[in-house]
Amino acid sequence: MTKKIIPYSRQTISSSDVKSVSKILKTEFLTSGPTIRKFEKNITDYLGVKYAVAVNSATSALHISCLALNLNSKDYFWTSNNSFVASANCGLLCGAKPDLIDINLDDFNISIEKLEDQLKKTNKKKLPKIIIPVHLAGFPYKQDEIWELSKEFNFKIIEDASHAFGAKYKNNIIGNCKWSDITVFSFHPVKIFTTAEGGAITTNNRDLNKKISLLRDNGLERNFRNFKYKNTKRWYYEHQLLGYNYRMNDIQASLGITQIKKVNKFHAKRKKVAKLYNKNFSKNSKINIPVFEKYFDPSLHLYVVKIKNNKRDRLLLKLRKKGIYTNVHYLPIHLHPFFKKLGFRSGQYPNSEKYGNEALSIPIYPNLKIKDQKKVIKEILKIL
Repeated sequence: MTKKIIPYSRQTISSSDVKSVSKILKTEFLTSGPTIRKFEKNITDYLGVKYAVAVNSATSALHISCLALNLNSKDYFWTSNNSFVASANCGLLCGAKPDLIDINLDDFNISIEKLEDQLKKTNKKKLPKIIIPVHLAGFPYKQDEIWELSKEFNFKIIEDASHAFGAKYKNNIIGNCKWSDITVFSFHPVKIFTTAEGGAITTNNRDLNKKISLLRDNGLERNFRNFKYKNTKRWYYEHQLLGYNYRMNDIQASLGITQIKKVNKFHAKRKKVAKLYNKNFSKNSKINIPVFEKYFDPSLHLYVVKIKNNKRDRLLLKLRKKGIYTNVHYLPIHLHPFFKKLGFRSGQYPNSEKYGNEALSIPIYPNLKIKDQKKVIKEILKIL
């Protein structure tokens, strides 16, 4: 008999999702059609933001967001050391020079104190043009505090909200761009909702939206009102800048349209899972649970526990033997071989390294059955 697997996360697909995708397969447009615009409207309505551009991944979204803000080889950009490497790769793909900021030990996110200290110590010529803070695991970073620093030190902010669709900070929904220039989301299967692969960029800046839209679609302009050269021929189009094929297709967008309707329900189910974990782990001296603050409402993309006394790896392997698949989010960026080639070194970001040695993402997703969650809890407590 095949052993049942409990993953750390998985997509939640219903009959309405299947019906929506099947319907698109019978229409004229499989890509670059009206369903994309409908999905983008759903995003702007949900977040209360002016513009949304749907793309094929959050990685693509980060890249063209940097390009839209004119990041280039003369510039510096900074991001959190505790993130997926895409948060740093996006600036490198623009030729810019990277730096990383350590995190707080009591949460997953960028340390405001360390960021401010580094900004004050950095030569003005080497200050960042862009900072990319991350809402790790769907727990918001202190947006307003970084926004204030951006005014003092003159940098732009791209929120990496790949984990945080629907999360709120001080009653402001992530992605409304109140405290940022651009926000980026991911719709990968394990995220808050899915378009299979896919992502989106939000902004309140009309010019940024226009440039991002061009960069997404090979730099091509098809609207005659925006042509550089006057031409009214219906077949005419212009290649206005060097862009990329980062488009989302209509099949993905149709899935997104039905999935986004369920976000509030998904959040409620994730909170129920987290509540049971909190109840069982909060008083255990061998485990640190996530920090839940009154000033934010996390999306709970991940439920990350920190395992003390160097027992994390042993726990991960023993759980896997029981069919319980956990994960590590993340290995600190500066410890990857590619980033060591750029001059980063072990010991440079002690908080990130400590976190990276202790963090374990345990199963959380809307369709996690209560009996499976209880098995996860029982096995963790038994192994520790």
